[in-house]
Amino acid sequence: MESIRYDDLQETLYHEKLDNGLEVYVLPKEGFQKTYATFATRYGSVDNHFQVEGENEVKVPDGIAHFLEHKMFEEPDGVDVFSKFSAKGASANAFTSFDQTVYLFSATEQIEDNVETLLNYVQNPYFTEENVNKEKGIIGQEIQMYSDNPDWRVYFGLIEAMYQNNPVRIDIAGTIESISEITKDTLYTCYNTFYHPSNMMLFVVGGVNPEAIIEQVRRNQDAKNIQPQGPISRYFETEPNAVGETWHEVKLPVSQPKFLMGFKEKEIGLDGEQLQRRNLTTKLALDLLLGTSTALYQKLYDEDLISDDFGYDYSNTAEYAYSMIGGDTKDPELLVKRLKEEINAIVQTGFSQDAFDRAIRKRIGNYLRALNSPESIAHEFTRSRFKNSDFFAVLPVYESLTLEEINQRLRDHIDWDQLAVSVVVNP
Repeated sequence: MESIRYDDLQETLYHEKLDNGLEVYVLPKEGFQKTYATFATRYGSVDNHFQVEGENEVKVPDGIAHFLEHKMFEEPDGVDVFSKFSAKGASANAFTSFDQTVYLFSATEQIEDNVETLLNYVQNPYFTEENVNKEKGIIGQEIQMYSDNPDWRVYFGLIEAMYQNNPVRIDIAGTIESISEITKDTLYTCYNTFYHPSNMMLFVVGGVNPEAIIEQVRRNQDAKNIQPQGPISRYFETEPNAVGETWHEVKLPVSQPKFLMGFKEKEIGLDGEQLQRRNLTTKLALDLLLGTSTALYQKLYDEDLISDDFGYDYSNTAEYAYSMIGGDTKDPELLVKRLKEEINAIVQTGFSQDAFDRAIRKRIGNYLRALNSPESIAHEFTRSRFKNSDFFAVLPVYESLTLEEINQRLRDHIDWDQLAVSVVVNP
């Protein structure tokens, strides 16, 4: 077991890579009552074409990562996994994103028992044709529910408009047609590939003893005698730089039109510290451009073009990256026009040093506050680690940023040829 000291944060992270490849991280937080644990696999909805070294290339139906997450709660003894956690004073959940699947629990007592439950149920798949076919109906209803949800449709509409080939454009749950092709055999193929310990990570944060947790996990894994597996190759179709659609419109009953616009990055392939720095600089530029205390936000608000739900975000991986800006608006076309006018003027002048200094302080403050939340720590660390970067190394990056770098990042990212717009309007 190694200890990694972060003097600037006064934190010590404990880590061990087990013989079967599982990465275990424990962050003790003295005085914390709650412990939060995540057992995550680097496997999400985009991973539908892959190959394990020495084995055949595989293509699977869209939505299978999400389907698999649902089925992991099926136990051979018929006992509900949630009730097992509840009996030990824990609250459990799981989720699937584009690039990871995460199983988790939160508890204030019986931590070792709950860690054991978490490891054992995720590493004990139980799929039958009967329970797989039953799940198709359940997930089919979920897909239909989201297809009628205006917020979900405007969100995925933007990604669909931006991307032409990358599987990020496909709904995480897949389609009713694609999930109909899923069998227990395809589930086991994906499980055996992506749920191998060498593709997974356990993170535990809270008032725990790191030596005891890591020793417990070591014993648990040694008893399972899991065989080694070669590296996984993931295949993606070549994605053109250009967006697929500049304007994507869906008609659903809404009280006011839903609006999102975003810029698709042309430069991808970044990893590790470079990817992390790109993420931080872009989010800081968006803060300076559209934060609630900016002149542009106030101007658009006074013109009644945006409301309190107006916001922005940035997502990036080695395979895709994009920003999202929007909310409810009475006039999507006018809002695009006004944003273009105002943003172009800001790109020309750049941000001021005072505004930059305030935004940096705010970002650092938010980051330090997040370190008091076990949930935030666990999810941000896992997300970063799967991208070969370190959530606990963010502070030195913020301190190294300059106004010139942020102004240049704004100029690079705001490329109107890379713009896509998604709206949901009344029929």
